[in-house]
Amino acid sequence: MDAACLLHAVSPLLWLPQAALLALGVARLQSGAGLNGVVGPAVGIVLAGVLRAWLDAWSAGRMFDTARESLSHWRGRAIAAVAARSPLDRARAHAGAAASALAEQAEAILPWQTRYRGAVWRVRLIPVLILLPVAWYSWAAAAVLVLAAPLIPMFMVIVGWRAKSASEAQWLQMGSMNAFLLDRLRGLPTLRALGSVEVTARRLRASAEDLRQRTMRVLRIAFLSSAVLELFAALGVAMVAAYVGFHLLGHLDFGAWGRRLSLAEGLFILLLAPAFFEPLRELASVWHDRASGMAAMDALDRLNADGLPLPDDETSDQPRQEAQAGNSDEDGKRVRPPRVKVQDLAFAFSGETPVFRDFALDVKPGEHVALMGGSGAGKTILMSLLAGLLPASAGRIEIAGTALTAESARALRGRMAWMGQRPHVFSGSVRHNVALGRAGVRDQQVHRAIQWAQLDKVAQARPGTSLGEGGTGLSGGEAARLALARLAAAPRADLLLADEPTAHLDTETAEQVIESLVALAQGRTLIVATHDPALAARMDRIVHLSAPVDAAQPIPGGWHGA
Repeated sequence: MDAACLLHAVSPLLWLPQAALLALGVARLQSGAGLNGVVGPAVGIVLAGVLRAWLDAWSAGRMFDTARESLSHWRGRAIAAVAARSPLDRARAHAGAAASALAEQAEAILPWQTRYRGAVWRVRLIPVLILLPVAWYSWAAAAVLVLAAPLIPMFMVIVGWRAKSASEAQWLQMGSMNAFLLDRLRGLPTLRALGSVEVTARRLRASAEDLRQRTMRVLRIAFLSSAVLELFAALGVAMVAAYVGFHLLGHLDFGAWGRRLSLAEGLFILLLAPAFFEPLRELASVWHDRASGMAAMDALDRLNADGLPLPDDETSDQPRQEAQAGNSDEDGKRVRPPRVKVQDLAFAFSGETPVFRDFALDVKPGEHVALMGGSGAGKTILMSLLAGLLPASAGRIEIAGTALTAESARALRGRMAWMGQRPHVFSGSVRHNVALGRAGVRDQQVHRAIQWAQLDKVAQARPGTSLGEGGTGLSGGEAARLALARLAAAPRADLLLADEPTAHLDTETAEQVIESLVALAQGRTLIVATHDPALAARMDRIVHLSAPVDAAQPIPGGWHGA
């Protein structure tokens, strides 16, 4: 982008020969040279103008393309960081705020990287290069320009501090309003049932009014900076014009290095004076782009700052291959299910009572274990810890001898399959909802998984059928079958984690899910969190979890097998 910025910056310098040719043509007309005396200067002015227009168009297009590529890269990093954060992470950015930052606010980076950067380059070069020929003919006119110029950037810096703060407040309010609207749209049936639609509408209207006021505050600052700049620029040009006019009339004899300016020289200086302030005027007009762009970049940085480290291509393949080496042979058949070992595990949400302290668990390869306990005992949290969805406060989790860390979680999750209480259904076909975009899951495997889960017998759940967001139209049992199909479509997954797979199901459907899950888990390690005694009875062992007690009291560690 630097080359494009440089060409964008130097293109206005073509006004120097244009101004000189224009002043020369006027001087020739004044001296009586006639039309023939201005043909040459006119042709030169046209050629310089065409060249300048081409340079402006090419450099602006190149700067925009480069800025768009950079924005795509920054967006990709922020999206990857958001995706790397566990959905159970309470510090994770709200979906509405993240969507606002990634979609709307990020677009403000483009004007900042194109118009603002181009204006900055012109401010660095153009005034100095224009000041040189002006000073060559008149030091007095150059002094006027030098005295007037610093007032503009000094005031713009002062205004810029306020503009950045106002832009951040505007985008923060927009993100909050988007998050609020997204939450209320998701819960609209509940709001209708409770008669709270009107209250929600009033709150949304108040948020919109607050956003309007913040937006107008940003616009007021932008217009103020432009107005002040136009004032200083107009005063500077007027003072140069007054000096040149009185000098040509003979009322001022100083400022031209001991001689008198000619008509062509005076007109040349007058034509260059507005061009001297033009880069500063352009910078002022895009100064709010800088404030908005920096606020947008800060928002993307906040999304990316706390994300889990993403392994690069060189380091991610080896752990993945090591994780898969123990669960597939040359024919792709699964062998050697993993051992899951937990030692001295501790976990607590920030500022809350610890859920686990000095917890230990050892699941043998191929063993089926049920985690049972009352509500709040930490079954779901333990499952999330084993899946790498939450970071442990202390202790060690090993899967097949590999420590589960932020760096190894991605590779280890390649050998896991997860079934939650309420499997989320994405907008798309049943086939895509089963495959979930996982590498190595082919259509043939998806079809077999759908048939195995008996989804092909359900009219609204056949492979090519499109599903709405949230699985509208699917019953609880059909959604559970979809979750089972997801497990079956991952033949290399040798560690199955199921969190309350029979919750919210009738007795008959729960029995079908239990039979299917147990059959699928043959030859694999299975850990199930459940309240269902029928499911627990089908496991090899039951681990009872105790509810956490006050942090000031010792928490019993370990587990009790049954």
